[in-house]
Amino acid sequence: MIPLPLAFGAPLLQARIRTTPEDFQVDELPAFEATGEGEHLLLHVRKRGANTVHVAKVLAKWAGLPEMAVSYAGMKDRHAVTTQRFSVHLPKRVAPDLALLASDDIEVLDATWHNRKLQRGALAGNRFRLVLRQVRGDAVAISERLRQIADRGLPNWFGEQRFGRDGGNVPAALAMFGGRRMRKDQRSLLLSAARSALFNRVLAARVEQGVWDQPLDGEVWMLDGSRSVFGPEPYTDALAARLAGFDIHPSAPLWGEGELRSTGAARELELRALDDEESKALRAGLEEARLKQERRALRLRPALLQHQWLAEDVLELSFALPPGCYATAVLHELGPVEDAAQS
Repeated sequence: MIPLPLAFGAPLLQARIRTTPEDFQVDELPAFEATGEGEHLLLHVRKRGANTVHVAKVLAKWAGLPEMAVSYAGMKDRHAVTTQRFSVHLPKRVAPDLALLASDDIEVLDATWHNRKLQRGALAGNRFRLVLRQVRGDAVAISERLRQIADRGLPNWFGEQRFGRDGGNVPAALAMFGGRRMRKDQRSLLLSAARSALFNRVLAARVEQGVWDQPLDGEVWMLDGSRSVFGPEPYTDALAARLAGFDIHPSAPLWGEGELRSTGAARELELRALDDEESKALRAGLEEARLKQERRALRLRPALLQHQWLAEDVLELSFALPPGCYATAVLHELGPVEDAAQS
């Protein structure tokens, strides 16, 4: 994996996170209200030290159904305390006793009927509460850095969890593109990792040039909170106001077949950042897999970013992020944070 540059200057702290699951709390923000009718039981679940797939398997066993009858909007960390929704398809609207699900790692907070299965991506975002321990760094400087992030946003990196242990998903993707057979679920994971690696390389080039949140000639713009894009078009005062107001963001490619939408300086930077042999192999593999060219916003703005010192060396952060964005992007701009769950 390439080292990711910093947008705001030198690191300000060293710390540890996830010394306990409670130090990493994530609450899924729902995208809709349950209808109260239908044949899909919508469960609001709190889990501790368990991954999303494990909980889905437990729910399927509880309901006496195949795993495909259980759906969820997004994956949540294992080494954490998280809340999220699951839907269980029960055509006869008869559910086993919810008390049978109670365990040390799973708690059902609410259950409501809904008329549709829960679709992937059907969430408004995630709210985070992170506790950093053994913090070394100047508290005043750290507070100022967090203020800068709240005001300006930060680079919208794909997090390291997208790339597997020790970044192994990208080499595995290259092996797959070279002919190694993979299961369908592995294939999807590796295609995503390949796309994410290429995106991060373009974003790294823009951070190094100081233009991750500034327009380039030939820019493709992405609407905030949407996958909709427009441009390139001449940069006007109106676009500048929308950029300053976080209504739109510069974007970079999620690689696939077809022509890049960007032109001019933006296109030149993208192609130059992806001109090494490994990037060319990843690009070719994604094109052969028939993925289509898409875009992702280069900039991310955490909502409701707050912090407080729980002790001299214990810092609590809280904020909310849109779907598909990573809390580790916030930590990256502060300095190296060791993940105790991985050590």
